[in-house]
Amino acid sequence: MTHFAERCDQHDATREAACLQAARHIEASGIERVRLGWCDAHGMLRGKTLMAHAAIQALRNGVGMVGTLMLKDSADRTAWKVFEPGGAHDLPGFANAANLMLLPDPASFTPLPWQANTGWLRCQPWFADGTPVPLDTRRVLQQALARLADAGYGLKTGLEVEFHIYRITDTAPQLDPELASWPGLPPMVEMIHPGYNLQAEAMIDMADEPLAIVMRTARALGLPLQSLEIELGPSQVEAVFDATDALTAADQMVLFRNGVRQALRRAGYHASFMCRPPFPNIMSSGWHLHQSLVDLTTGRNACVRETPAPGSTPVDAAHTLSDAGTHWLAGLLAHARGMTALCTPTINGFARFRPHALAPQSVIWGQDNRGAMLRVVGGAGDRATRIENRVGEPAANPYLYMAAQIHAGLDGLARGLLPPPACEAPYAEGSEKIPTQLSDALSALREDAALNAGLGEDFVRYFCRIKQQEIDRHAQAEDKTDFERREYFSRI
Repeated sequence: MTHFAERCDQHDATREAACLQAARHIEASGIERVRLGWCDAHGMLRGKTLMAHAAIQALRNGVGMVGTLMLKDSADRTAWKVFEPGGAHDLPGFANAANLMLLPDPASFTPLPWQANTGWLRCQPWFADGTPVPLDTRRVLQQALARLADAGYGLKTGLEVEFHIYRITDTAPQLDPELASWPGLPPMVEMIHPGYNLQAEAMIDMADEPLAIVMRTARALGLPLQSLEIELGPSQVEAVFDATDALTAADQMVLFRNGVRQALRRAGYHASFMCRPPFPNIMSSGWHLHQSLVDLTTGRNACVRETPAPGSTPVDAAHTLSDAGTHWLAGLLAHARGMTALCTPTINGFARFRPHALAPQSVIWGQDNRGAMLRVVGGAGDRATRIENRVGEPAANPYLYMAAQIHAGLDGLARGLLPPPACEAPYAEGSEKIPTQLSDALSALREDAALNAGLGEDFVRYFCRIKQQEIDRHAQAEDKTDFERREYFSRI
């Protein structure tokens, strides 16, 4: 009898060897339990904890999970009436909260540095008949990368992530059973540094303990952390990672957010990847995604132009970028409004798009301009030439953020699109604006034919329905700040 991984057509000699290696590691290192984690629509890890022997069996046989976990909004409320006849007619396989199966990647096995005798495995959901679940956001990125490979390219990405760390002063409000609600309150906190002293060494020293925890956690998880910095805002920090292929980078972002929050919590700190925590005088956090095309034949950066195009000036994309890079840039611009909801998927995140705040407002690009949505970094002959998209927030699902870049860029390549001249005044009037609220961003996504074709219309409907339920609940909330405190600050 075949096991589940074989029915999914995912098992071969290489995977079998990885299963055996993971099992030996679990048995030899005293691992008692293994967390099987997968990434939901919001970019948050969910999963099950199995005892060591059960986890070894799950490497080949998988483990069941309730299907409604894929249908949750940001407050964990199911966005479909799965128990009503026809309530999930647009989602075959999800009616009546039917089981899905989680299949681990044995090569992903990692001991958790903050929890003794505990390991972790990355999983993806499958239907019980062995067919893939198309709503799985990691699969969405895998399919986008397959399309990109068909065009002869890969995508290399670098992560530059801002977030906030606070010291917990009291957990009573969060854990008091008399105050339990859905969603619940966050803990009471204080800042780890007062801010408004960008990259000051004194601020780094003041925040040394939590930053050291972040560093040790990232290293122990095998993440390529390059730097940790004090950002401008109160209690705000930034982590920068070495560039790698897009799927690996997305996996690393999921693991980083999850690991940092847990490790810091154990030490008495609260980390938040919410864009604008619910306090006065806060500075917004962004997630800047650096990207370059990779020529799959040569392995070289396909965005590099050896010499500026004849007759070009620095305001022309072809002065810096190759023809492929120029078309890619134009595709990102053409689909900027449609991709915004995938890059900034929370109501809170749209408050970041303010003038003169190192955040974008308009659909423009600039040469090394941090006020532009797309910042072109490098120059002719520079092997590190790349495009930085500054529209994202740190709460974004990394698989969707990166998939959006691919489908937009591919459309630019396919149609040979050309960008306008670089903008030197990013906050001037006259340029097309980025959507200013989540509802407008969802409308732009629904109307974007190329993104719908790339992501799939079924996935776009699924994503928009989950986010629309979040919007509707926010509209009904009497206290909007309290909504964001519970919905985002407590959970993201």
